[in-house]
Amino acid sequence: MTEATNAVFEFHAGTSPLLISMPHVGTYVPDDVLARMSPEARQLQDTDWHLPRLYACARELGASILIAKYSRYVVDQNRPPDNASLYPGQSVTGLCPLDTFGDEPLYQPGAEPNDAEVAARREAIWRPYHQQLQQELERLHAQFGRVVLWDAHSIRSIVPRFFEGKLPDLNFGTADGASCDPELAQRLLRVAQQDERYSSVLNGRFKGGYITRNYGNPARNIHAVQLEMAQCCYMEEKWPFEYQEEVAVNVQPLIKSLLNEALAFAQDKRD
Repeated sequence: MTEATNAVFEFHAGTSPLLISMPHVGTYVPDDVLARMSPEARQLQDTDWHLPRLYACARELGASILIAKYSRYVVDQNRPPDNASLYPGQSVTGLCPLDTFGDEPLYQPGAEPNDAEVAARREAIWRPYHQQLQQELERLHAQFGRVVLWDAHSIRSIVPRFFEGKLPDLNFGTADGASCDPELAQRLLRVAQQDERYSSVLNGRFKGGYITRNYGNPARNIHAVQLEMAQCCYMEEKWPFEYQEEVAVNVQPLIKSLLNEALAFAQDKRD
């Protein structure tokens, strides 16, 4: 299998028509950027913590896996390159965020990145990740004729800036049905609903970010789904954001069942 590790991402080429993208797990921040950040920002609290560990079953399923290494505070791999809002009229963070999910400034006063720095980060960090993602999708599509892109995310279960109350445990996003065949979405939702320990919703507050919306192309048999999981399902949501094995062990079989369902869909038929 092909393994690639560079400054921007880690990549594992799999043997099945399933690609798992993890754009928000990175924790690397260059020293010159870290020095300009606020003390709170340096905790990187909005990271999608521990997802590679949570998705440990992915390799045994033959999935390809793409993992970002840079923190989303440096460049958000799940935002459009032009920084257009994914949710017009709602509070969002940008390509090179200026604030945390708690609406606190990321940078010390006057230390925010200017337009030239944003452009440089986009070219050096954002673009290579997306080039690898596109390349792997095309490889899998050429080999199998049908492929599922699974964009894996997690978030604190309570973030008043973005939603009221507590978030459902499993939040599936398919861009309101535009990024994948509705059959796949419904199959995944049924699998999730069979485990009554976890709540689930399709295209609720989180409908899928740039990756889901940009790469999902059902007409070409490239089907993209985002899963935004509440972090209380597997980890401590406060500093130091520790993985909780005794909690995670309960949800990991469900994740495996969901990935198996996505893989079965990809292998079901050839159009």
